[in-house]
Amino acid sequence: MKLLHVDSSINGAASVSRTLSKQAVDQWIARNPGTTVKYLDLAVNTPPHFSADSMGIRRPASGAVSEAERKENELAEQLVSQFLAADVIVIGAPLYNFSIPSQLKAWIDRLAQAGRTFRYTAEGPEGLAKGKTVIAVLSRGGIYSTSEVGQSMEHQETYLKTVFGFFGITDVRVVRAEGTDLGEESRKTAFATAEEQIAAATALPLGQTASEEAGAAA
Repeated sequence: MKLLHVDSSINGAASVSRTLSKQAVDQWIARNPGTTVKYLDLAVNTPPHFSADSMGIRRPASGAVSEAERKENELAEQLVSQFLAADVIVIGAPLYNFSIPSQLKAWIDRLAQAGRTFRYTAEGPEGLAKGKTVIAVLSRGGIYSTSEVGQSMEHQETYLKTVFGFFGITDVRVVRAEGTDLGEESRKTAFATAEEQIAAATALPLGQTASEEAGAAA
């Protein structure tokens, strides 16, 4: 089994999402011995923001490309191949200004390739990255999941579920550490809750959601 561990926080050792994403990876490995891990730190190896040169991946293979487009094509191929080779992807994603870090968005922009992670059909788009498990480890200074106002402001979890669903991944397991900036007690509660969710997320077999497990047990 192959696991891709992706971090995106700019806060280094002080990062909540990095601390928890590592816990998720360690627990997955403990439960699935023999798992091989590839690590991608998007704050260190940051893809350039999506640009006109990045669009070279959408041109016919026979078309002429510039040197800048060639480099962009190589990067896109490297990142999408790494993603497609993984069985499980653990993503550490903090909430920055109500959304995901731009570094993480730049990575996802390289994954979204017609013919690789999705395709258009007469019936609509079809995801091509089926059968994978994503564990999204999310950190938030405030609390967003418990109110309609908070949920309307949050474009982190909702975006990640949407885009990976578009790629055909139906098994997206979410870990939330919320309220980490609301005082010491709130931070302790956030970590304790997230650690419980990590244990639950890593306990399920690859590709099996919690609802499927409940159905099988019924």
